[in-house]
Amino acid sequence: MGILEKIAAIQEELARTQKNKATEYHIGLLKGKLAKYRRELMEPTQAGGGGGGQGFEVAKAGDARVTLIGFPSVGKSSFLSKVTNTKSEAANYEFTTLTSVGGILEYNGAEVQIVDLPGIIKAASQGKGRGRQVIAVSKTSDLIMMVLDATKSGDQRQILENELESMGIRLNKTRPDISLKIKSTGGVRLNSINPPKHLNEKVVSGLLKEYKIHNADVLIRDENVTIDDFIDIINDQHISYIKCLYVYNKIDAVSLEECDRLAREPNTVVMSCALDLGIEDLKEEIWRQLDLLRLYTKRRGVAPVLDDPMVVRNHSTVSEVCDAIHRDMKNQFKYALVWGSSAKHSPQKCGLTHEVHDEDVVQIVTK
Repeated sequence: MGILEKIAAIQEELARTQKNKATEYHIGLLKGKLAKYRRELMEPTQAGGGGGGQGFEVAKAGDARVTLIGFPSVGKSSFLSKVTNTKSEAANYEFTTLTSVGGILEYNGAEVQIVDLPGIIKAASQGKGRGRQVIAVSKTSDLIMMVLDATKSGDQRQILENELESMGIRLNKTRPDISLKIKSTGGVRLNSINPPKHLNEKVVSGLLKEYKIHNADVLIRDENVTIDDFIDIINDQHISYIKCLYVYNKIDAVSLEECDRLAREPNTVVMSCALDLGIEDLKEEIWRQLDLLRLYTKRRGVAPVLDDPMVVRNHSTVSEVCDAIHRDMKNQFKYALVWGSSAKHSPQKCGLTHEVHDEDVVQIVTK
């Protein structure tokens, strides 16, 4: 029996197993096996050299990366052409885009790489179309932009979320507050700050045994963690937690009431590429979701150049600013002068651990 057949058999058993306290342990083990087989499904592609295929991957560029995910013909290529100088072929038939295409969106002084990936289809995670390669590239994203067709009802969003979920991408989630330390002896020990509602030592030991882990210390800090959360921690190296922005295109073809309903959903923007509606709002939301900061550097005795900001991640420190300027700058660092909202007074003399804010002005003084 191949991996796909094993996955299908487990999914069937999960579907027909009633969920209650008595079956909790059995369901947990089935989910553990399912996650293990899904992980194995990807490994032959990577190890066998199949990878993404020639010309599939786009080298990372710019200050952040956004990947466009969606079914064929939802408007991903049209959006890329609207906001970058890249012309990604667009047409009203499926699979127009057969390789990944990258372009740069310039916004607020930042260069954001937008990568248009081939249209994903149902069961992509099982190797149909180029789904596995599409999802693998998505794991390198700072933000996934899921492009949906506002004119189509049904479960298009749910299908895409399930495909990404099955390949280890967790959308708009944070890593579960669980610590797993594998040891050489001592068996499995479960400790918790508050007793977890959905996990116990029997379930934890059974799941670890499925992955041939017989000795480990497990610390659970959140009482609401689930069996699925613990399976993710076991597979930690294969799990990616990525922000997702849901974008409904073709809103010019639906009613105002439907447009309003879609726009009110969490992490959602509506647009019409055909009529240039909502494009600027979408750019602004991409910037907000990426959580980037603009900094202005200055030399002693010279005014800062305010039309050419340096872009760094939110919560960056002066140390990370030094790294962004030059990798050896910290070796010569003496102190920094900072003007802006992060400074208690202007300028404030700061060390490497000082956290900068958006639109601060920073002067690095070296030895």
